[in-house]
Amino acid sequence: MTDSANKEDELAGTEQPFVQHLVELRDRLLHSLYGIGAALVLLLLYPGPSRLYDLLAMPLVKALPEGSRMIAVGVVSPFLVPIKVSVMAAIALSLPWILYQIWAFVAPGLYKHEKRLVLPLVAASTVLFYMGAAFCYFFVFGQAFPAIQRMAPISVAVSPDIEAYLDFVITMFIAFGVAFEVPIVVVILARMGIVTVAQLKSFRTYFVVGAAAVAGLVTPPDPVSMIALLIPMVLLYECGMLAAQFFIRHTAAPEENL
Repeated sequence: MTDSANKEDELAGTEQPFVQHLVELRDRLLHSLYGIGAALVLLLLYPGPSRLYDLLAMPLVKALPEGSRMIAVGVVSPFLVPIKVSVMAAIALSLPWILYQIWAFVAPGLYKHEKRLVLPLVAASTVLFYMGAAFCYFFVFGQAFPAIQRMAPISVAVSPDIEAYLDFVITMFIAFGVAFEVPIVVVILARMGIVTVAQLKSFRTYFVVGAAAVAGLVTPPDPVSMIALLIPMVLLYECGMLAAQFFIRHTAAPEENL
């Protein structure tokens, strides 16, 4: 029996009726919601919605002039905004559990060589997204907010709205989280054969230009924030090319190695 035949037999007998797939999908979605709900309950109990928002607002509050505070324009904003923060924190906290449910749903239909590709990418994408959000919070905000305050005219009293700040933070977290997924995109493109590693190397200059444009669009209007996003994207692009070579060698289908 050939390697190709062994590969064809690998998933033999694992087919399930369409209705059973729907039931499995429903169960996985429910398990994901249970995980988010459990994380939300824990966060509501400790540290609590108000404390969570205080932690989220800390980089901006530290940069405000002495005596200045954030304001709530909406009537119910002091209540709703911290609750929104708690829900989003619960989703972020339970992200590994959610991704596990997705993996458990699709894994039975994957070949061994596909599992060797998908599972590391799922784990790496989670870690990279967390790293991007953490980098944004601990470094970019600490550099950007003081710079923005220094640009403010003396005649302007700086009192940011808590809801507007939340929208800004979500946008920045998503921007940096997605930007840190560059290696994953590079690996997928190379593994699918859309581009080769050699082509990726030749595209390096174009990527730097494109990354600079993206950084200028999504970051606050100060050079520190732009550079803080541009440099990691370029470094992660280089890491992605190295990872692509490794994955191409170690996740090839059996017939590709013949």
